[in-house]
Amino acid sequence: MKIVASSDWRDAIPFDTLVLVADVVPGEATRCFTCGTESELRPRTELWAFKHRHPKNHDGYVRFYCAEHRPVIEQRVEPAPVVRTAARAAGRSTAERRPAKPVVPDRLRAMCPNCFIEVSATGECGNCGWTTS
Repeated sequence: MKIVASSDWRDAIPFDTLVLVADVVPGEATRCFTCGTESELRPRTELWAFKHRHPKNHDGYVRFYCAEHRPVIEQRVEPAPVVRTAARAAGRSTAERRPAKPVVPDRLRAMCPNCFIEVSATGECGNCGWTTS
């Protein structure tokens, strides 16, 4: 058996956009989500539907708000377009423009012939006491 999400009127509402409830779903008067269940019923022409994003449900969820409580829609800042420099336009890569870091070869380190571990800077093995001199 394959389980799929059902389709209903909430799918037609775009995310992070205020939509008049009367335009989305007709019906009887209802309440503002923020005002609560004890508030008076309002006609659907005075309420706004807002579809919120949800971290675990990709369909999100819809709430109705009155004019006083409708959410503020934050405008997302678009990233600035990438400007191509003359060096990139000429086809040179980043490595050609910057000097390469010098490669430091690995030094040959003194090893203790008895323990086969690296000897400290003093030249003495910390395990058995063997010295390099």
